Order: sequence, then C-alpha cells, then structure tokens
Amino acid sequence: MLFNSYAFIFVYFPIVVIGFFLIGWRNTRAAAGFLALASLFFYGWWSVKALPLLVGSICINYWFGLRLTPQNERSDAGRKRMLVVALTVNLVVLGIFKYADFFVANINDGLVAAGIAPLPLLHVALPIGISFYTFTQIAFLVDCWQGKVRERSFVHYVLFVTYFPHLIAGPVLHHAQMMPQFANPATYRIDTNKFALGLAIFTFGLAKKLLIADKMGQYADMVFHGVQGGTVPGLGSSWFGVLAYTLQIYFDFSGYSDMAVGLSLCLGVHLPLNFNSPYKSTSIIDFWRRWHISLSTFLRDYLYIPLGGNRLGEARRYFNLFLTMLLGGLWHGAAWTFVIWGALHGAFLVVNHLWNAKVRKGRPPSRWSVPLRWLLTFLCVMVAWVVFRADSMTTAMHLYKGMLGLNGTELTAFTEFNIPYRKPEFFQTLLVGLFICLALPPTITLQRWVPQVQRLAQRPQLSRVATVLIALFCVVLLGLSISKLGTYSPFLYFQF
Repeated sequence: MLFNSYAFIFVYFPIVVIGFFLIGWRNTRAAAGFLALASLFFYGWWSVKALPLLVGSICINYWFGLRLTPQNERSDAGRKRMLVVALTVNLVVLGIFKYADFFVANINDGLVAAGIAPLPLLHVALPIGISFYTFTQIAFLVDCWQGKVRERSFVHYVLFVTYFPHLIAGPVLHHAQMMPQFANPATYRIDTNKFALGLAIFTFGLAKKLLIADKMGQYADMVFHGVQGGTVPGLGSSWFGVLAYTLQIYFDFSGYSDMAVGLSLCLGVHLPLNFNSPYKSTSIIDFWRRWHISLSTFLRDYLYIPLGGNRLGEARRYFNLFLTMLLGGLWHGAAWTFVIWGALHGAFLVVNHLWNAKVRKGRPPSRWSVPLRWLLTFLCVMVAWVVFRADSMTTAMHLYKGMLGLNGTELTAFTEFNIPYRKPEFFQTLLVGLFICLALPPTITLQRWVPQVQRLAQRPQLSRVATVLIALFCVVLLGLSISKLGTYSPFLYFQF
C-alpha cells in the first residue's frame, strides 16, 4: 500500500484516524495497540511473508533491551557482552537478507577466475524496510545500554518500531523522540490545528512525488536505461539526464518524508525533520547536515563516534569519516555502485575538512564566494548521483564521458532518446523543481509560517482571508495530485 494510492488515502488512513481517536478517547493504551496493529497490517499489505521477520525482530530486540539497562542485575561487562551479541544478531540478519547474494557473487568472481565452480546464489528476498527498522532498533539497544531508555511499555515499543508513517522508508527514529509522545494522553485527543497542518504537509509531499519526482523520473529512467541498453549519450543528454535524476531523488524522498510528517501530525505525533533544503548547501559538510538528517545523525552517533571520531588524531579522524561514508553507501544497497557513491562522498568530506583546516583556517568565507561554493557543491552531488543511479560502473562511465563531452558535444537533450511527452513540459517541471529546491523554504516550515500568516498584522479579518486562501490552495493542490493517481509509483528509498 503506497501513500500515493487510492486505497491508502480514501480507505486505510481515514479508518486508522477515526479508530485511533475514538479508542483513544476511552483508553490510550488500547489506542496505541490499535495503531500498532494497523501499522503491522500496513506492512503485511506489502508482504505477509516478511511480517514474521519484523515481529520476531521486535520481540527479540525488546528482550535484549530489557537486559541491557543498567538497572538489570547483570554486571557492566555482562551487559557489554550482551550488547555485542544483540548487535551481531541484528547485523547478521540484515546481512543475510540484504547482502548475502552480493558477497556470494563477488566470491564467485574470484572462484571463476581461478577455474573453480561458483557457489549457488541464495536468492533471498529483501524484506521491505528492513534497513530502517533494523537501524531504529540498533539505536534503541545502544541507548538501553547507555541508560537513556526510561519507558518500558511493550505496546509502545511495538508502535515505536512499526509506526506506519516511518516504517518503510524512515526517518530513522530514536526512542526519546517517540516514546514520550506515545505515553502522553494528549496525543490520543484530536487536535484540529495539528490535523489541518498535517493534511497540508501531506498534500505538499504528495505533490512533490506525483507532480515533480515522477515526471523527472520519466526522463532520468529513459537516459539511464538507454545508456544501459547501449545508447551513447551526448553532452546535453548526459547532463539533463543526471539533473533530472538529481531532482527526482530529492522530490521523491523529500516528498515521502513530508507525507510521513504530515500523516503523523494528523495523529498528533511529531516526526523529526529529515530534509532541510539540501540543494542550497554551499559545502558537502553542509549538505550532509541537510540531506537525510536522521541517517546522517545515526551514522555520526553510532558509527563515526564509536570509531573514535576526531579524538584519535587528524589522520584517524579522516579515516573514520571516510569509512563511515563508505559503510553509509553500502547501507543503501548491495552493489559496488553504492559503495563507490559512499566513497565519493567520503572523499568530498575529507577534502572539505582539509580545506577548512589548512586553507581557510577558521576564517569566514567571503560573500562573493557563495555562488561558486554552491555551484561546486551541487556539481559534486550530481557527479555522485550518477554512480548511485547507474546499474553498473560501465553505465556510469558512459555517462561521465558524456558529461565531459567525450561522446560528442551536441547540446540537444533529445537527440538519442524518444521523449514520451512534450518537451516544454519537461523543462517547465525542471525549472519549477529547481525553483522549489533553491528558492523556497522546506515544507516542514509550514509549522512556522502558517501560524504567522494567520496572525498577519493581528487583524482577525485578514487572518481569516489568509487561512481561507491557504486552505483553497491546499485543496486545489491535493485535487491536482489525486488526479495523477492510478499508476504504480513506488518511492525510490523503498529499495534501500
């Protein structure tokens, strides 16, 4: 069941909202249980076969969590051993389901080169969302070990892990962000202001996905699939194809995150910010503070810092930074292209930190350099997206050659590819997407600027007019988005 489907918008979500608040009016614990069961149903709609793995993961990690707290009778050394066991179990399960065939295939390459018969592939189906709910629970286990976990309700823990707005594609959640909200009785009383604001944010996210991401995806897929099939891309086709994907992945994932935040806010629960206008960044360091914030925070807190962070000298700091990004790339998928994408960003970050330390030496950048720094950052991000999207390094290298003009310098983006829709529509969507990315604030700021507009000049009549105009705009945008429903259009991060 997709957020951008008739079944979700007109059947599932209305039933969940009505049931949650009706039950919550009488019994908050029962309402939390209802929402947890509804979330399990949402996941089971995708794959009933994967549901036992999710339920089993929840049960065993809750059991581990109880035994990792400092209040447990175990010694500190015993708790640390238990933590190692718990993390190993989670990583082994993730490795089997996500990376088994990848590693076997690479071993087979070596065996075949040595004249040895290859090993059979396991062909294990990848359960959707396994990376997100595994990372969420790893963070929970570490926090239990550090004594940060206070709330112990099993029902709330199940809801924390399975909560449907974030279950499939994040954000990666922390118990401290969610458990207090589930324990707060006010969460189970409908708040009309939150509900209206949540619908507005959901509408903006739905529009991002259906009106921009999917249209950009048509051209991006055409270019990448064409190159994969043997078409040699020229200068224009390469750059426009990569730019189309650059916008597609932003509006696809940002749109999902907005929808998750909006749906959750309708239920009275705040999800953390996951995007903060990343394409406005003027450095790669700044980019990773704005893009997929929950993953960046997780990698920093549970990988970079445990590796030693910047506490073990400058050389070790850069190694830790590079290794963190390398593993972050591998987290996105079982392919060398993702590893290389992580390595590119690791190298970019190392160069960025070296520049700040050795050249700038703490001096603030000049204003005139802002456009140049933004352009360099945006180009680095685009260059890395090539290998992230490509099915192989061969495809990526053909596109890199095209971007350098080595395949011909034609500037028309449509020479090699037949466009299934009118060219003006592509360029209009491209310009609108760039304007939204570079000129408008992130959708999440609706939580700030809507109330400000409503209090405009503290004049009640003007406030009512502003509220009506905002509502009408959201209704029109929602109607336009819903008119695009009907085709299967999954989110890109579902595969990660």
